[in-house]
Amino acid sequence: DKSLNALRQLIDEVDAGRFPGLYLLITGTPAFFEGPQGIQRLEPLAQRLHVDFQMEARFDNPRAPQIRLPAFNLERLQLVGCKVRDIFQEHADSADRIATLCGDDYIQDLAEAVAGKLGGKIGVAPRIYLKKVTDVLDRIDQHADFNPRADYRLTMTDSEMTAIERQAAAATDVDEIELDL
Repeated sequence: DKSLNALRQLIDEVDAGRFPGLYLLITGTPAFFEGPQGIQRLEPLAQRLHVDFQMEARFDNPRAPQIRLPAFNLERLQLVGCKVRDIFQEHADSADRIATLCGDDYIQDLAEAVAGKLGGKIGVAPRIYLKKVTDVLDRIDQHADFNPRADYRLTMTDSEMTAIERQAAAATDVDEIELDL
C-alpha cells in the first residue's frame, strides 16, 4: 500500500507541475490496473488512473491517463524493429553499413526467426526480439567485416529468456515434450 500511495503522490506532483517536462510512463498488466492487488487497492490512485475504455479501440483518447496498446503481431514487431534500427543508425559510426546489411528484409527475417523459436507466440517476443536486433546492430557497427546473414546465428538460451518466453519456446527435441499420461 505504501508503494501505491507513493505512486499516487508522484502522479499528483507531476500533475501540479512540480517536475516540468517530466512524462511519467507506468506499464502494467490488466491485473495491475484492474485487479484487487493493483491500483484498485488505493481508491485515490484508481480514481486518477481510471479510463472508461469503450468497445472500439480506434476511438480511444490518446490523452487519457491510460492508453490501450494493441497486441503485437508479426507486422508490428517488424515495424518496431525497423524503428529501433533507424534510431540506432542515426547515431552509429557505421550508418552506411547498417543501411546495407540490416535492411527491412533482414529485420523481417529476424522477427520471423525469433517468433518461430517462441512457437509463433508473437505476444511474448518483443523483449527478446529487440535485444537480438540491438545485438546485431552493435556487431555491424563495431566490426567492419561482420555480415549478419553470414556471421550471425540466432540462439536463444533458457538463461536469457523469461519464464514466459521459455514456456512459449518450441521444443527442439522430442524428449523436451511433456506428456500428461
